[in-house]
Amino acid sequence: MSRPTHTLKHEHRIIEQALRALDGICTRLELGEQIPIEALNQMLDFVQIYADRFHHEKEELHLFPALQESGMQVEGGPLGFLKQEHHTERQLLIDLGVAVTDFRHGNETAKQRIIDIARNYSRHLLSHIRREDAILFMLAEEILDEPAKTSINYAFAKAENNFGDKSVDHYEQMAAELEKAWSV
Repeated sequence: MSRPTHTLKHEHRIIEQALRALDGICTRLELGEQIPIEALNQMLDFVQIYADRFHHEKEELHLFPALQESGMQVEGGPLGFLKQEHHTERQLLIDLGVAVTDFRHGNETAKQRIIDIARNYSRHLLSHIRREDAILFMLAEEILDEPAKTSINYAFAKAENNFGDKSVDHYEQMAAELEKAWSV
């Protein structure tokens, strides 16, 4: 059976594909290219649903509590810091959603706001991913016992089965398509 950290690292690689596409979209906007609103909507859908609601919620609802039960500190510790980063990323997604809506309605300042917010979000999330991959997941492998890992795997499988209208595979394919179409 795959380890929970392997699942989360796999999801990080999928998110990185979408972030490369987001960077490409920003570069193209800066160069004055026309970006279809559908591409912006698709990107926003991916980061809101897959990166935040699916991936981050799995960490917050299953991995973080298991680590806390195993003695990892929340307040003033790594879990509190990572939860705060998730909160920051969610706020950036709200701001990005507003900017995309304004862009759709012809607001002249929206394009630059999209670029600024998207680049900030991407930098923040990539840094966050690196910390989790290099530190948190290594600690999780050391701290969590096999029953805890099995329980987390079961919870992750249940989250995937309860994903919603579109499957996890749909979003993973979407990330690949976005990367192919927009990364530079």
